[in-house]
Amino acid sequence: MDSVEGPNKHKKRHHVTVRQMEIDDLATVFHLGERLFTAKVVPNLYRTWDEFELTSFFQGDPELCLTAEIEERVVGFALATTISKSRSAWKYGYLVWLGIDPEFQGQGIGEKLFVHLRERMKEIKVNIMLVDTQADNLPALKFFRKMGFGHPEEHIYLTLNMAPRRKENRPRIQNGIRVGEDLDE
Repeated sequence: MDSVEGPNKHKKRHHVTVRQMEIDDLATVFHLGERLFTAKVVPNLYRTWDEFELTSFFQGDPELCLTAEIEERVVGFALATTISKSRSAWKYGYLVWLGIDPEFQGQGIGEKLFVHLRERMKEIKVNIMLVDTQADNLPALKFFRKMGFGHPEEHIYLTLNMAPRRKENRPRIQNGIRVGEDLDE
């Protein structure tokens, strides 16, 4: 999960409205997320930003899908869900995506979204909120600590790229003769 509160603190603050996401917001939110959550921007992102995940949150927990608007323009969003464990009285809230348009970062929009989301979580009797981010995402860590999160737990996610790849540019030698490059199968 990434918080995208950034370096634009010098920009003028605008009036921000936070509201529940509507079906007409899906395309705008999807395209904003496409700009924010890419492998280039977040190289160790272990979740995939795609239209299926967005619509799944919207259909499954619509009250936990929020948008932030400035002059009727969607400039940020938060997507969350709840997790219930069997044989546990505890209900967990999980903030999965928080994104702010780069043009409007550093203006407190992420904080407004989070405060509204936290209130919604309280209304539905969530006991503990969870969030995750990359260990090297210092702006996100700072943001979440400011929002009251603590007790970070370290997790290690390993990946295995299953796509075929070229071997290093080493020619294959057969009976002392170079026969060309191989592809790993």
